[in-house]
Amino acid sequence: MTREPEWSDWRVFLAVARHGSTLGAGKALRLSQSTAARRVSALEEALGVKLFERRAHGYRLTDAGAAVLDQAEALEAAALGAEARARAQARSLGGTVRITTEEVFAVTLLTPWLRELHGLHPEIRIELDCSRELRDLGAGEADVALRSTSKAQPEGLVGRVLQGDDWALYCSRDYAAQHGLPESRRDLLHHNIIGGGGGGLWRVYSAWLEEMGLLGRVTMHYDGSNGLLSGIKSGLGVGVLPCIVARADPDLLQCLRPMSQHDRKLWLLTHERVRHNPSVRLVTDFLYDKLSRHIRATDPALNPPLGEPLLRAAP
Repeated sequence: MTREPEWSDWRVFLAVARHGSTLGAGKALRLSQSTAARRVSALEEALGVKLFERRAHGYRLTDAGAAVLDQAEALEAAALGAEARARAQARSLGGTVRITTEEVFAVTLLTPWLRELHGLHPEIRIELDCSRELRDLGAGEADVALRSTSKAQPEGLVGRVLQGDDWALYCSRDYAAQHGLPESRRDLLHHNIIGGGGGGLWRVYSAWLEEMGLLGRVTMHYDGSNGLLSGIKSGLGVGVLPCIVARADPDLLQCLRPMSQHDRKLWLLTHERVRHNPSVRLVTDFLYDKLSRHIRATDPALNPPLGEPLLRAAP
């Protein structure tokens, strides 16, 4: 079965045409003379036409060969241009990209993906900031943010919304097997509640627990959101977690519907100042693709629809 011609076949064709022999073409391309001759014959067989006249003193283009020479050279120019552009892009990649996010997102979602990103682009150094302080992208304190917010963003931030940032009460399968799965406020009055999360999260969470009459059921308090996750997974009790994280964990069971009456959205953000930096753009696009796939796999009913338009950018 005759194979289809490849760019490497045309590369040999051009070398033979320029050097007038398979010996010269082989030297130029670092191939053996027999390999160069075999590639020319294979190309002629694939096309069903003779491209060269074999003479005692070398190879000469036939009319058919001369007719395709310009197109072959255009193919060469396109291939070399693509290679040059790719190499230029590779040279422009590198340096450090700083990502800021909540620690529970960093540990459960980003860290495994960033390991994959490092394998693909080891020239990019990632700094992952899980500080509770809100990093100012405009001031250069971070380059990319995975951030939950209901507020208007400062001028110059650009990004895409992923979905509503819903949090719900979860427990581990082991906990449910031992104590039952609480499915109502009345059920929760007889269960251990894990509190904490730190900062703004605990303010919202504790207010909700107080409104539900459950604040007195808090038997363990963690300083951060990753502690909440650890405590819930270990079977200590029931606690709040982001749905984007918990829905993907088969060891976690949702107890009640997500907390309602909020308009927080999960955004992947960067700043106009760095959005065209090749490394920042690569990291942002990579994470958006991973987050999008993760959300589609765990929550098909997206709200709002994935791909909401960009935030306004600085003029």
